[in-house]
Amino acid sequence: MNKPTQKPQNPNFSSGPCAKRPGWSLDALQGAMVGRSHRAKPAKARIQEVIERSKTVLGIPADYLCGVVPASDTGAIEMALWSMLGARGVDMFAWETFGAGWVTDVQKQLKLSDCRVFQADYGALPDLDQADPDRDVVFTWNGTTSGVKVPYDGWLADDRSGLTFCDATSAAFAMPLPWAKLDVVTWSWQKVLGGEAAHGMLALSPRAVERLESYTPPWPLP
Repeated sequence: MNKPTQKPQNPNFSSGPCAKRPGWSLDALQGAMVGRSHRAKPAKARIQEVIERSKTVLGIPADYLCGVVPASDTGAIEMALWSMLGARGVDMFAWETFGAGWVTDVQKQLKLSDCRVFQADYGALPDLDQADPDRDVVFTWNGTTSGVKVPYDGWLADDRSGLTFCDATSAAFAMPLPWAKLDVVTWSWQKVLGGEAAHGMLALSPRAVERLESYTPPWPLP
């Protein structure tokens, strides 16, 4: 792997707090609803605006559900894994810290018996073509702590019967996402937008919603 000869205009991107978006200033905080309940009418309107603008900017299909959830991208992906995995076998793909963390959760906390793990060292990718379209698939699109991203989407079948769970926190707003290939997608405002890490966002395809409505996991939800 060769060291890049060019850097972006602002290279301050990492697994921690990231640079604000271009053009951001303190003026963006004017009208912030500090101390207001999220149940207040103006606050509810602001939340709805965030959801609708996120769907528009990211090109999320109209029939996908999208919402704001607590605990950053971690909260979003964890609630998805705990609520929807276990209905069928799962293939886990990991090549950096966060993906490896999801593997640990599925193996040691959910303790799924039918779990295949495909893992690679930092700077490399596992064999993505091992993904079975009849099984659920969990992966990160862009490895936050390694900088290695999924190079193509052909390994995700269009006619899959399993669900694809994509941690897209370092991909959303930075690169196009093939929504037709993705059923459960999570991200936060921290990585690419340089926003607060307290909240995450979750997008669900109609098939993911059907899983939620038809499947009850055998473990208590935290």
